[in-house]
Amino acid sequence: MLPLGGVILRAVGRGQGWPGSAYLAWALFLLGAASLAFLTMTVRDPGLYVPGPSDLAFALFLIPIVGLARAEYREHFEVRDRREIGVDVFLITASLTALLYVMIRPIEADVQASLAAGIFAALTAVQIAAFGALLLWRRSTTHLLLFAIFAAMAAATASFGWQWTHGTFDGAAAPIDIPFMLCPLAFAALVVYSPGHKASLEQEPGRWARPVLTSISVVAACAALAVVAALDAARGIEGVQSVLIIGLLGVGVAARILSNQIASTQAHRATAEALAEKAAALDEADAALERVREANETLRESEEHLRLVFDTAVDGIVELDDRGLVIRANGSFSDMVGLSREAIEGEPWSALAASVSGADAGFAALPAGGQAQIQRGEGQALYLESRVSQVPTNPPRKLVLVRDVSAAKVADQTIRSLFQFLQDRDEDRTRLLRRTNAAIEAERNRVARDLHDGPVQGVSAASLSLEAALLMIKAGETDRGLEVLTKIREELAGEADALRRLMSGLRPPVLEERGLIPALRETLSRFGIDHEVKTEFNGRVASTIPEDLETLAYRVVQEALSNAGKHASAAFVTVSVEADDSQLKIEIEDDGCGFESAQTREFLRQGRVGLASMRERVELASGTFVVRSSPGRGTAIMATLPVDDSPAKREPVLHEAS
Repeated sequence: MLPLGGVILRAVGRGQGWPGSAYLAWALFLLGAASLAFLTMTVRDPGLYVPGPSDLAFALFLIPIVGLARAEYREHFEVRDRREIGVDVFLITASLTALLYVMIRPIEADVQASLAAGIFAALTAVQIAAFGALLLWRRSTTHLLLFAIFAAMAAATASFGWQWTHGTFDGAAAPIDIPFMLCPLAFAALVVYSPGHKASLEQEPGRWARPVLTSISVVAACAALAVVAALDAARGIEGVQSVLIIGLLGVGVAARILSNQIASTQAHRATAEALAEKAAALDEADAALERVREANETLRESEEHLRLVFDTAVDGIVELDDRGLVIRANGSFSDMVGLSREAIEGEPWSALAASVSGADAGFAALPAGGQAQIQRGEGQALYLESRVSQVPTNPPRKLVLVRDVSAAKVADQTIRSLFQFLQDRDEDRTRLLRRTNAAIEAERNRVARDLHDGPVQGVSAASLSLEAALLMIKAGETDRGLEVLTKIREELAGEADALRRLMSGLRPPVLEERGLIPALRETLSRFGIDHEVKTEFNGRVASTIPEDLETLAYRVVQEALSNAGKHASAAFVTVSVEADDSQLKIEIEDDGCGFESAQTREFLRQGRVGLASMRERVELASGTFVVRSSPGRGTAIMATLPVDDSPAKREPVLHEAS
């Protein structure tokens, strides 16, 4: 039996069987465990079995049987029927239990034998009543077989209970053993194959199922009461036992009566609600008819309004059928094409396009949502645009909206002309500013060369001459003279350094001699030393850069570092430069105090023109200039400059630094 229980569980796992089939498996597991227990008892102590306290374990079989019945009822019975069917089944079960208890219980039984008789009577009654009602309500092959198997099991259970309570069971009774061996096999086969069970779900219960079931429950209760009343003394059922049996049957009958009252009350309430709903439906129907009349009136007014809108619309409106025939057209379209409505309506669009004077080739495709032009006299043109809407009728139609866009077309052409003019002016301005910027830088280069070749050399020569004079004075002059000459020498040397710095500000020699990357690296390094700031430089120039762009990039970095030194209070500054054949990218980033980007114009009003100067320089070179900053999060300045094919480019040199 244990393997059969496993077969049923595997079948359930594969989706076979029906709801509650797993309960059959647990019932077979319990039956197998009981068989093993009896076999063990027979081997250890052959002989007859007598009732004892362990008989309560037989009540465990009620759990899977009731669980299976409950699952079947939930599957096959409507919610509204479950209560009454449950009451009838309970009453039948209680009646059969009372009858079987009277038959199974020994006449001179003690408490343990009486308890065992009650358990076996309940087991037998539950199997017959629960699955008999299921068969009566849902007649199918599966339910018939299920009831037949449980009926055989019930007969074997009753026989086993009689022998057990009378102390005559020796473990080898064929009427008991054969059903207990064959019924599990039948259960397993039924679960695996379950013929017709699913189809029974769609069947309606028999017409006489409810009255027959109720009648059986009442007859069974009356029979049980009669048998208990007639045989209680003869079977030794007196006192408390008789009261309990009669009380149990009385509870069942009372539950049946109560269920009938509840059902009657619900039916009455449902009838009253149905009548009320019918009256409400009639009122709603009257209201609906009134609404229909109002809707018809509204529809008529709406149709008149739509016709008025159609006729008076400023835009042209044309309705076409599925063959392209003009059904109707409004006055605006008639004015656009210069034809009367009578000449338009009823004509195919192709014929209409041929008859419109001055229409171009696009007019024939206007219903497809295109554009067309109608040439009027004296060089005037009428520009038309159309939109198409599909009308979901049978057959389908099209609604073509034609709009005169001549004014918009003229305005668009005017705007395009003005935009082109402004664009040309802007390009001229950009070229002029570039030339101006180049001239300024050329002049600065010239000044730098002049300073290098003139004043710097003169100051250096004066310094050497004063040094010679100092040596001559040392031979015969006092220490005071030496101090004065030393001071003159230091001042001249400082002046020479100042002139060199001035020259470097105009056009750094390192930029002229070695290129952009070394100049920026040296500038950043000097900035870090002067301001005690940690710096990092990343540069890659893989293309030839014009000298004016090099100077501009150097000025941007120089100004950004100056701002960082004055206002940022930064601890770390990074400069990145990258150039290719198309553009030069510069980025200066610090971790200083930052500022609100919206304050840029306020800085300009305060006289702080550094950012404005950088932006102007970059944009004059057709570049882009972006500043990202927020308080407490530092500042990042990014400039992108386009690289032109300038003859001033030097030979390509690849620089990398980090």
